[in-house]
Amino acid sequence: MTTARNDFQIRSESRGARWVAWVTQGSDDQPLDSVLLVGQTRDEAESNAQAWADKLAGDPVLIRG
Repeated sequence: MTTARNDFQIRSESRGARWVAWVTQGSDDQPLDSVLLVGQTRDEAESNAQAWADKLAGDPVLIRG
């Protein structure tokens, strides 16, 4: 069983000298399973979050909540 990639959204914000991004599902704005992905730039953080979303889509067992 897989989850559609369009079930996930990527959010990001600046935190000090770094950027953090996270994956959300549905209308929830909170990070899915409390996972934050860090990057030096917004693009890097969002790219890390997209890679995580791709893994979640391929193997929904990774989703704890």
